[in-house]
Amino acid sequence: MIEKAGDKVRHRYRRALRVVLVMLAFVLVVPLIPYGLAATGGKVADPGTDLWREVRQRMVQPNVTTQSGAVDGAVLINPYGETWRAFRAEKLVPIGGWLLLGTLGVIAAFFLLRGRIRIVGGRSGKLVPRFSVNQRVVHWFSAGLFVLLGLTGLVLLYGRYVLIPVLGPEGFSATAAACKEAHNLFGPIFPFAIFALIYQFARGNGFRWIDIKWFLKGGGLFGGHAADSGYYNGGQKSWFWMSVLFGLAISVSGLVLDFPVFGQGREIMGLAHVSHAVIAVGFIAAALGHIYIGTLGMEGAAESMTQGYVDAAWAKEHHNLWYAEMERAGMVDVAPNALEEVRRHDDVDFKGFGSPGSKVEEA
Repeated sequence: MIEKAGDKVRHRYRRALRVVLVMLAFVLVVPLIPYGLAATGGKVADPGTDLWREVRQRMVQPNVTTQSGAVDGAVLINPYGETWRAFRAEKLVPIGGWLLLGTLGVIAAFFLLRGRIRIVGGRSGKLVPRFSVNQRVVHWFSAGLFVLLGLTGLVLLYGRYVLIPVLGPEGFSATAAACKEAHNLFGPIFPFAIFALIYQFARGNGFRWIDIKWFLKGGGLFGGHAADSGYYNGGQKSWFWMSVLFGLAISVSGLVLDFPVFGQGREIMGLAHVSHAVIAVGFIAAALGHIYIGTLGMEGAAESMTQGYVDAAWAKEHHNLWYAEMERAGMVDVAPNALEEVRRHDDVDFKGFGSPGSKVEEA
């Protein structure tokens, strides 16, 4: 009897051992089946593939509500984030980088071939008032804000490629966080700067036939006789309207991104992000040319925005029609901060945008 009982116990142990071994083999072997099929070219159907593919492709159904009531709250999976990520990584970053580097290359080549555009015959020593204090304050306020937003935006766009090797991951993380906060904080101020630019500089920036001639002559930047120009030339007018249109577009898209409480969904947010980044890169590239011409590229140009006056020889060479008008009005060879400057900027009847044949009213 004792032997029979022992046989039964051993039989139960052997049976339990076989069950454990079968289960262990199942656990170890079954996960390897997909790899084996993949190695032999077989395919394993995922029962959830069709379900999640349908979920991704399905937009918000009518009369569907959620407890949160949020915009896009009824969408289980939104593919627009991945679409934006792919566009940013595959197109925006490389194309924008080549555009900025190409612009710098063109500027460097122009400087090496053309050199600095000097005042023909040198300075005359006579001053002509050009921009008022209010105009210069608005210009430098807008320029400073543009540089701040441009640099912080470039750090967010290209920082991981340029700054991580220099600052390390931790240093770049802190820098990017600071740039993001500064960009979001000062960005909403930019629309006010654009409206101030319109108020101070819109007068005289309308295009005329003389601007077409200016473009056909290349603005006189490549040598030869300088093109005729009034108060603003064709290039300055183009930059003004580009600043206004690009600035407004960047402002609107930036506000959409900064304040996601207007009821916009991810589609609009994605479109705003794409347009904001694309226009900003093009705006920065154009600004590089403007900054070059206004500083290193042309002698005497920066003084109009730093001092409010320009040399008479510079005015005659680059804005000859405006210079002739100023000369007839007795506005050439004035002393800094003299009464003539007040008359020049406070007399609303004096335009300063016309040609030598236009009538100028004396104060």
